[in-house]
Amino acid sequence: MKRVLSLTSVFVLVGSAAFAQGGGMMAPQKISLATGLQRSYDGVKRNLTEMAEKMPEANYPFKPTPEQRDFGQIFAHIANSSYGACSAARGVANPNQGKNLEELLKTKAEFVKALADSFAFCDEAFKMLTDANAVEMVKQGQNEVARGSILAGVIGHDDELYGTGAVYMRLKGLVPPSTERAAAMRKPGQ
Repeated sequence: MKRVLSLTSVFVLVGSAAFAQGGGMMAPQKISLATGLQRSYDGVKRNLTEMAEKMPEANYPFKPTPEQRDFGQIFAHIANSSYGACSAARGVANPNQGKNLEELLKTKAEFVKALADSFAFCDEAFKMLTDANAVEMVKQGQNEVARGSILAGVIGHDDELYGTGAVYMRLKGLVPPSTERAAAMRKPGQ
């Protein structure tokens, strides 16, 4: 059920992103599964990259409650997860195996670099995605999973953590990057 909801969310986000990019006035398009996943990944990658860059270093240790990850650890968690999922989707060894970046990284520069490195690694998984190979079964742990399902999971996970990071930013009086972009695109009086 979670996978169905995640995939549904991805397709809603893809449609929303496509609509927003054209200011609501785009000519109708046929967007394939692979293209939809690639566009959604590009969107969440942009949001997270801008979020990581926008938050001042002094706020990286911030936790809304003691039980939560601090702001920097959000990006380390994304990197850890992305390496695992994208290595499975690509059919290659996880280059981050055995490393817990949430415990290793300390500075904003380290968190931003880890996020960028994990995106560079995942970029290859999304670039190689086609409608045909999206349904191919690949090994993930003990399971065989459709490649597209793994990559949809990356997008869903990253979107969830962007939402979490947005709350941290709001608590520090900052506007999340996607909201800032949307506000800049609105016409006066809207």
